[in-house]
Amino acid sequence: MIQIVSYNVNGIRSAIDKGLISWIEANAFDIVCFQETKAQSEQVDMSALEALGYRHHHWHSAEKKGYSGVMTLSRMAPDYVEAGCGIADYDREGRILRTDFGDWTLLNCYFPSGTSGEERQDVKMRFLEDFYRFAHELKKTRPKLIVVGDYNIAHQEIDIHDPVRNKNVTGFLPEERAWMSQWFESGFTDSFRYLNPGQVQYSWWSFRANARQNNKGWRIDYQSVSDVLRDKLSRAAQLTDAVHSDHCPVWLEIDL
Repeated sequence: MIQIVSYNVNGIRSAIDKGLISWIEANAFDIVCFQETKAQSEQVDMSALEALGYRHHHWHSAEKKGYSGVMTLSRMAPDYVEAGCGIADYDREGRILRTDFGDWTLLNCYFPSGTSGEERQDVKMRFLEDFYRFAHELKKTRPKLIVVGDYNIAHQEIDIHDPVRNKNVTGFLPEERAWMSQWFESGFTDSFRYLNPGQVQYSWWSFRANARQNNKGWRIDYQSVSDVLRDKLSRAAQLTDAVHSDHCPVWLEIDL
């Protein structure tokens, strides 16, 4: 079994200051995928994580300092690593990191949020179209594909605490939800929802109005697996006790 955890840390240095490394030490993850690292590799001392067995750490940082970025930590060495998807507008923002392990491929992704206005919402929608094509092209040669990260979209009403009030809010717009439906009908499985069909769990809470304490959240972090891996899924959950960020980690156990 392989355990993969995906975590939007909202700043890796901030999360480390809040006890992230001790939390990782207390668990037995094989691979850790961070999003929104907001750092360059030279700004973070990796020695403590290396001492825990994560000798392999690969970054895809944004050109803009303190913004976006993804990092993948693993105990085993990947056979192949590629940063980006070949589209400069997204690659400058550090949004996609590919690692291959044997016959399966992991994509660590941070989708645009669209929360800062109409222009960024347009970027988000273009990204969704381009990412869809990119992932499906990759799946032709790497059919065992796992796509983890912050998708910045709550798919169904069960995935958001107030679907009525948020129906016109970015992250729950009809066109975004339609993209998610298309994604999960096109050869990918939502691991958590497949294994926990009726369970209400969230992965992100606003910092405002005690949203986390009141569990008024959104499930916007996912671990999609290509359908050929569906029968290999064992367990999946949101690790809501981890509080190093406004997100919580999402965890997957799979027989690879």
